[in-house]
Amino acid sequence: MNTETRSFVNFHEVQKSYDGSSLVVKSLSLDIAKGEFLTMLGPSGSGKTTSLMMLAGFERPTGGKITVAGRDLTNLPPHRRDIGMVFQNYALFPHMTIAENVAFPLVARKMPKPEIESRVRGALERIRMSSLGNRRPAQLSGGQQQRVALARALVFEPSLVLMDEPLGALDKQLREHMQMEIKHLHGELGLTVVYVTHDQDEALAMSDRVAVFNDGIIEQVGPARAIYEAPETAFVSSFVGENNHLQGIISSVTRDMCVAAVGKIDVQCVAVGSLKRGDRAIVSLRPERVSLVQEDGSSANTVRAVAKEVVYFGDHLRLSCQLEDGQTVTVKQPNRNGIAQISVGQPVLLGWQATDARALASEGVVGNG
Repeated sequence: MNTETRSFVNFHEVQKSYDGSSLVVKSLSLDIAKGEFLTMLGPSGSGKTTSLMMLAGFERPTGGKITVAGRDLTNLPPHRRDIGMVFQNYALFPHMTIAENVAFPLVARKMPKPEIESRVRGALERIRMSSLGNRRPAQLSGGQQQRVALARALVFEPSLVLMDEPLGALDKQLREHMQMEIKHLHGELGLTVVYVTHDQDEALAMSDRVAVFNDGIIEQVGPARAIYEAPETAFVSSFVGENNHLQGIISSVTRDMCVAAVGKIDVQCVAVGSLKRGDRAIVSLRPERVSLVQEDGSSANTVRAVAKEVVYFGDHLRLSCQLEDGQTVTVKQPNRNGIAQISVGQPVLLGWQATDARALASEGVVGNG
């Protein structure tokens, strides 16, 4: 989707402190376009859920401003924000039927009874649960309860839907099914969704854009593909997906490419940020971008290593290979045409392209030499 459209949700220099001194959210500025599916991704304590709760109105910012469609919501109570909310624990009323649960936001808004009945009927049809309206939550599976929670959040046609780890309590297969259900509803209804999760796969599969949170700030925000393929910081590189992190020192920089000395090996890679000669760097390299090669020079980078661990996964081999300086490179080798057997202790030659390795700034600087 086009995220260059005018901002629909805006966080402007928003801060949050619970004790008056330390900030759990530090000067957050973020624009979200109308119709966008944006995921706030990060580990526990990174500030993502607190940011969502401030947007919902359950937490009040210590500083800054939050607007939706130009309307300042900073000090507005939750029930006046026209925002749908889906929680991890479903938050359904156990004493109410499914139809009554879905109707609750409409009853609270004192809508006419015929309109309530019509909307509830439509909402239950949308989640394919028309025949279950008279059941109670305890009589439903986890996936069914989550669909009811979603229907309740959408039935009053809110301008914005917030989801806080909504699939965290489901098993893997059901979680993946619900990811697609939510994504399809987002597309069909043109919803604006702000979604919080710590699950990287979920964020990548569902989102138009991902905002990666760490220690109260956004480290990087962009399309899911860019977050995975082109991490801009060592944290994003390590948190999103699996990555090899090789310690090195920049020996030369030419425009957007550089050479990093990793032990006695010169590694050609993409230079991220304002790296210069002598800087410590982390060379980030996805395991699936590393191949077993037959001869030196067949890739931009080829290095000799020893296989220390070999695990067969059916569709691929996973190798843990040790370089001469003791650093480890993990390799995911596709099982094509009966891949050659690799045994522990066997010397191997690894190769990868320069554009598949990214040199990211590391703390500390070694002299300019």
